[in-house]
Amino acid sequence: MIRASTQWMLDARLGDIVKAKLDFGNFNHMVKQNINNSPKVLVIIPAYNEEENIVSTVDSIIEMNYDYVVINDGSTDATRQICEEHQFNMLDLSQNLGIGGAVQAGHKYAHRYGYDIDIQVDGDGQHDPSFIPELVAEIERGVDLVIGSRFIAETAGFKSTFLRRLGIKWLSLWLKILTGVDVKDPTSGFRASGRNAIRLFSENYPMDYPEPDSIATAIREGLLVREIPVEMRERGGGVSSISGFSSLYYMVKVTIAIWIASLHRHA
Repeated sequence: MIRASTQWMLDARLGDIVKAKLDFGNFNHMVKQNINNSPKVLVIIPAYNEEENIVSTVDSIIEMNYDYVVINDGSTDATRQICEEHQFNMLDLSQNLGIGGAVQAGHKYAHRYGYDIDIQVDGDGQHDPSFIPELVAEIERGVDLVIGSRFIAETAGFKSTFLRRLGIKWLSLWLKILTGVDVKDPTSGFRASGRNAIRLFSENYPMDYPEPDSIATAIREGLLVREIPVEMRERGGGVSSISGFSSLYYMVKVTIAIWIASLHRHA
């Protein structure tokens, strides 16, 4: 068993600079993965108030023998205590940074410890880890950012509500108009980043509703972005952060963010 007692301070921007302590935990899974010169893969599990889902999500990753880190994003429920009780490898943020800050913390972690690939698997149980090998394989073929998509092939999985699908189609069209790249599921958080994307996202990652904006950022920086078909599940419990009026805010904010990223690209 290898333990890292180092404490690292993450600089994360959410309006102002916030200092959040990263408490590195048990690295028991790191040893297993470095056999046969296979790529070092880290699964990033952002979690905010996921006490109902976090155990099953982490257990499914452990069963597949991947390194992982739970990013506890200042949860106010029992997520932290549950992770501690199960001795999960957890990075505990002292305050809520939002999904962008939590995911960027994971990218910083992957970059600091020399991972070749990191995979975002949300803590709500929607992402099926059985598709992780396919995401990894695409990165090994030379792609920088791979999106797990619900819409490029007919699948039996959960595809979100009707209104959200309309919003996804709009963002997909807007992204294609402004970047020239056709991404059918730009809001998907089930994605893999290779070394180039890890390096980029460690330094530059949107803080709020980041998925479509980060795709535009990757394209702007010349990274190769592709999608592969995956199936997703309905969240196992808890409440989505995007509902009601926040859905409208999400659409407006992300539309503007993609536009700004596109302007930088052509500047």
